[in-house]
Amino acid sequence: MSAALLAVDGLVKRFGGLVAVRDVSFTVNRGNIVGLIGINGAGKTTLMNCVNGIYRTDSGRVTFDGHDITRRTPHEIAAHGVGRTFQVPRTFHRLSLIDNLMIPVLGSDLSDAELTEQAEACLARVNLYDLRGNNGEELSGGQQKLLELARVMMFDPRLILLDEPFAGVNPSLCRIMIHEIEAMRAAGTTFLLVSHDLTSIYRLSNHLLVLNQGEIIAEGGVADVRDNPDVIEAYLGN
Repeated sequence: MSAALLAVDGLVKRFGGLVAVRDVSFTVNRGNIVGLIGINGAGKTTLMNCVNGIYRTDSGRVTFDGHDITRRTPHEIAAHGVGRTFQVPRTFHRLSLIDNLMIPVLGSDLSDAELTEQAEACLARVNLYDLRGNNGEELSGGQQKLLELARVMMFDPRLILLDEPFAGVNPSLCRIMIHEIEAMRAAGTTFLLVSHDLTSIYRLSNHLLVLNQGEIIAEGGVADVRDNPDVIEAYLGN
């Protein structure tokens, strides 16, 4: 069995004359957290959207666990075992937290009682159990990000794409998020993590990719990337 769960090869995404992702290739090994960093506009979220099918790529290939998912729809890719959170949480504001978590398991063979028990367990893991009957609109922005992570947990994905999970989240909720990510990784879940919070991404990541103007300009361990002159120039200029 290959160590790589996700493989991206020669990915290109254009918007008219703008090349947002330019010939990007990388792998994410099973059970690892790969951090993806770069300045605003570097192409990080666009790359995420190509991986999980929100955007159709212009060329290149995305392989998940040996299956070509390049031109699959988001729900088909999710069915393979790929979860996704967003920089701006996709909360169902008029639904309770329990009902928010039921969305990804609609059509499940489990009973309502079993799904409710599963949802309550997921909410407890992110410290939202006591709010399970509240509507999504009653949560803070940070709590909505925790809710979104709990919703992804409901279908037990093998790979989770996290887009800016710590942005706008207070330190106490960040600690809950980090603890749960580490626990899931210990249990075998794989992550591709986009974040501007370098302290958290350095702590969590086994491997780092640095994107600039749609291209990977550096990759490696934290020390290798942090001291790379191309990375320093991209962040700080000449």
